[in-house]
Amino acid sequence: MAQHSRGTILIVDDEEIMREILETLLTREGYDVRVTASGADGLDVARSTQLDAMIVDLMMPGMDGMAVLDEIRRLDDSLPVLMITAFASVENAIAAMKRGAFDYITKPFKNDEVLLVLRNAIEQRRLARENTTLRQNLQAQSHRFSGIIGRSGRIRQVFDLIIQAAPSRSTILITGESGTGKELVARAVHQNCPDRSGRAFVTVNSGNLPPDLLESTLFGHVKGAFTGAVYAKKGLCDAADRGTIFFDEIGNIALETQAKLLRLMQEREFMRLGGMETIKVDVRIVAATNCDLKAMVADGRFREDLYYRLHVINVVLPSLRDRKEDVPLLAQHFLEKYAEENRRGVLELTPQALDLLLDYDWPGNVRELENVIERAVVLATSQRIDVDLIPDHVRQAPTFAMPRVVVPPEGLSFKDVITDFEKRLIESTLDAAGGVQKRAAELLRIKPTTLNEMIKRYDIHPKKRRGAGSATPTSLMGSQGLNED
Repeated sequence: MAQHSRGTILIVDDEEIMREILETLLTREGYDVRVTASGADGLDVARSTQLDAMIVDLMMPGMDGMAVLDEIRRLDDSLPVLMITAFASVENAIAAMKRGAFDYITKPFKNDEVLLVLRNAIEQRRLARENTTLRQNLQAQSHRFSGIIGRSGRIRQVFDLIIQAAPSRSTILITGESGTGKELVARAVHQNCPDRSGRAFVTVNSGNLPPDLLESTLFGHVKGAFTGAVYAKKGLCDAADRGTIFFDEIGNIALETQAKLLRLMQEREFMRLGGMETIKVDVRIVAATNCDLKAMVADGRFREDLYYRLHVINVVLPSLRDRKEDVPLLAQHFLEKYAEENRRGVLELTPQALDLLLDYDWPGNVRELENVIERAVVLATSQRIDVDLIPDHVRQAPTFAMPRVVVPPEGLSFKDVITDFEKRLIESTLDAAGGVQKRAAELLRIKPTTLNEMIKRYDIHPKKRRGAGSATPTSLMGSQGLNED
């Protein structure tokens, strides 16, 4: 029984002895090998054959390796190309990598080196094809989930809840930290409602307008309702009739406007600003907040009846640190998005860069990850995004090892040891945060006010800290940090 090929490789080299050596080596390893003696012949083979990788000599008469590489990038920009040459120079290596070469090998080479690089190249090719298939699947589902990217258990729970709740008339409250994608979920609810998906989806930016202007924007006004109201005007509720209206950051709405919103939700009716006529509408209400509305009710800043009217179905969005298995998929999505916007061709993250993204806790969630990837795409000088393009605050985020079992030194109590531990933990985190207390509080997952109190208690002077990038004690606590509910 014939052994299945490990991949189809094209060798382009004008030296017969090099072609024979590489062909023998790769054939023995189970590859299907094609060989040509010129760049033009190599391109002919590439146009007619499904290849997994190419090995191209840099210095050839006629069409040299760089010209072949440029043409291959136009034919198939995901095909990995290994450049091989006896004329080793940093300049040639940089030029080849900038123009899209997968790697650069010099003659004389070691067989193991060639095989290792080739295996990595074919693995990249396989992953690129899988990503293409996955992207096509995501695009096929995009009408249902409005660009929400993820395969983790936590995000699948969100998908399931959207599918169940969307067809109903019930109000939906979306909660989660800033940057988790609450508006995307609201759009997905609208798109998955058969009775409303063909109608308008209207967003109300609740926190950006003073009460009178918000009410005028939402309900419209009659002529003469206020200074400058020289004609009657309809509001967003009219535009959203038979569709969906989304209140972003609903916790910022003033109490007097909350009463009118409650009437809209309960009775499906409203009055224009300055008017007396009751207007009926059929709108689906979806709201979002990153605030604790229940605590706001207790403080008298949010109506209790409105809270319970909103809290019929609650979609809780997980933070990115709670679904880190989605980071590679999200990073790839944003890579492709901003590479297309900036006409950069196919880009890839190095394993080291991806490790940094996976190690970081993302206090700004998906929005912060998107910003980091966009920055890297804009600043990239080659097709590979390495650690140097990852911002300092991501690279220098402290990681904490699990503490070893220690016995308090003679004369010190357990409380003394804990006190010293907390002080060193705060100092090291302030170092990593460059002395910025707000950033340090995010890393420790405590409130800034709590951190400030601890700094005063332990007589720590943040302005005198050593600055970002200082070493973190290896005997500190695990990755959970200091949690505060």
